[in-house]
Amino acid sequence: MTTNHLEPAASTPSETLTNTSTVADEASSAAEALTASSASATAPTSRSHVATDIALIATFAALIAVCALLPAISVGGLVPITLQTFAVLLAGAVLGAKRGFLAVLLYLAVGALGLPVFSGGAAGIAPFLGPSAGYLIAFPLAAALCGFIVERLPRKKIAASVPLIFIAGFGSSWVFVHTLGPLGMALFGGLAIGEAFAFDLVFYPGDVVKNILMAIVATAVHRAFPSLLPIRR
Repeated sequence: MTTNHLEPAASTPSETLTNTSTVADEASSAAEALTASSASATAPTSRSHVATDIALIATFAALIAVCALLPAISVGGLVPITLQTFAVLLAGAVLGAKRGFLAVLLYLAVGALGLPVFSGGAAGIAPFLGPSAGYLIAFPLAAALCGFIVERLPRKKIAASVPLIFIAGFGSSWVFVHTLGPLGMALFGGLAIGEAFAFDLVFYPGDVVKNILMAIVATAVHRAFPSLLPIRR
């Protein structure tokens, strides 16, 4: 008895090319579907981050306004002592350089547009042309520098290092607030440069206290929300 063996038909080159093309098309379609799925998943996340940033910036701008409107302490000079510096540096220490800067800038913009959010209920452009002008201009810069420094602290130490955050805040205040502030008093307050810087010395004790308080609050916030600071790239 003879057994017939059926041999599989050999694929022609054209059939092989067609099969290869089909596999490539399917792989391409799968890649496109994966990309579209990834993009659709990323878009809501990105929008969520933007919404969160806007909310945080607005919240800290409001906090600065509240601190500015609390009763000020007169020291017998052109500029009173307020809690603004505390809130300004807290914005930088908690939100980081960019968002802290924007929070203070938003506060200044709202006041410049006419809302009475400056010390003593002042509003408009006048405060930017008065003895406090230098301090107002220094605020967003101090917040940005404080945030810049805190962002670069070791992540594990941010939530447990009041001294480091204090140094970041007080150092930022010293660089900008205690330089531009007296210059503003000299320019718009009719004081000599030496007199303005001498008068600014009365703010140092209060600034130390406010920065200690700021560092304690910022440390507590970072302990509760360790991912609040932006990731440094």
